[in-house]
Amino acid sequence: MDQNIIEKEFPLDPDLIYLNHAAVAPWPSRTRDAVKQFAEENSYSGAKNYLQWEKKESQLRQQIQRLLNAASTNDIALLKNTSEALSVVASGLEWLAGDNVVSSTEEFPSNCLPWQAQSDKGVEFREVNIRVDNPEEALIAACDDRTRIIAISSVQYGSGIRLNLKLLGQFCKEKNILFCVDAIQSIGACALDVQAIEADFVMADAHKWMLGPEGIALFYTSAEARDKLKLYQYGWHMVEKIDYAAREWQIARSARRFECGSMNMLGIFAMSASLSLIDEIGIQQIENSILNNSSYLIDNLKDIKGLHFLTPEAKKRHAGIVNFTIDHIELRQLQHKLLKENIICVYRSGGLRLSPHYYTSQEKLNKTVDIIKLTI
Repeated sequence: MDQNIIEKEFPLDPDLIYLNHAAVAPWPSRTRDAVKQFAEENSYSGAKNYLQWEKKESQLRQQIQRLLNAASTNDIALLKNTSEALSVVASGLEWLAGDNVVSSTEEFPSNCLPWQAQSDKGVEFREVNIRVDNPEEALIAACDDRTRIIAISSVQYGSGIRLNLKLLGQFCKEKNILFCVDAIQSIGACALDVQAIEADFVMADAHKWMLGPEGIALFYTSAEARDKLKLYQYGWHMVEKIDYAAREWQIARSARRFECGSMNMLGIFAMSASLSLIDEIGIQQIENSILNNSSYLIDNLKDIKGLHFLTPEAKKRHAGIVNFTIDHIELRQLQHKLLKENIICVYRSGGLRLSPHYYTSQEKLNKTVDIIKLTI
């Protein structure tokens, strides 16, 4: 990893140890600068350069297409957040009473509530325990001939369990089941190829591992799958041919059909800047560094007496999250003690969750482990 890039792009307080990228990440310098430049331009000249702003929007779709290996930019929509994208899918499907959705017991509320809200249509939300040796097989075993969709996180926000999406995608394709992936805890941290995993829908906010702003998210839909969703939001931006005076219109063939109105241009400039850093470093190098940090933390924490990992120790299950409990330790209090030491982490799913990014140094990881040992 190029230390010059890290020093330039992450001017964090040197006394701060930021281990909370699974929540809200700090911006790189280039993202901060993009926002400042956009704000100044808007302040001085309003929307004079709106055509250039639209070019930046197109550039961002191309960046996302490359990051996901989507077949086309037509498959990419820009929405407000992961929850909105999941709601677009859950509310857009034509449900029949007796249909079911297969998911896990560990999902963030964003990937529960939209599906549970379909219960008034007679839809069952099946939550599967995935803290087993083969979580993919557990999910597959919960499916039957009334399963319409598997809706699962690529990496669980609490335990950090990473699933074999390719295996699940192959099963869904064979059984004619839709495959929906909440990828907020993996995109920007781990390589994800939407075609290789045969996903129908993938969504993720920018503000975690992509190091972008809140308020903007990517939403991938395959060409076949998006035609299965009825729309419930309408506006000038979601039509095939944008013409303010037209009284006849058609729904856009592309994923733009899910963007009903004006775009978040400030978020577009910021997210594009953040993704340019991923382009520059390379997602595989980023993933390798994150996996090394996760393994390093696990190796250096495991000798603490009474410590139990919620994150599986099997390396194939690792991403960026390391979560653990310690016998007879109140972890919320431990979190507050660490905060006083300028270590930023969080209590999640019954454990203390650490989520370093690729630029987090081993020196800071060592300091974290040492302070935890001293504190308990």
